[in-house]
Amino acid sequence: MPNITLSVPEELKKKMNLLPEVNWSETMRELLSEKVKRSLLLKKLDKMLENSELTEKDCIRIGREAKKSMHKKFLKDVA
Repeated sequence: MPNITLSVPEELKKKMNLLPEVNWSETMRELLSEKVKRSLLLKKLDKMLENSELTEKDCIRIGREAKKSMHKKFLKDVA
């Protein structure tokens, strides 16, 4: 497995040293893996939407409508 070197501020390193039970290498592997997954997904979504004619306002409106609809459905299911 390849190695990378990571620099952190001295103050952060001191705080990390207060948590010896944390496997920082594993923590960083998980963090980097998640960041790569999210970045690749965003890149894919950008490619899919590059020809979209929706404006930012349209997207916000649609998102709010979906949120309201899901909220109503949730309340109906709970009652």
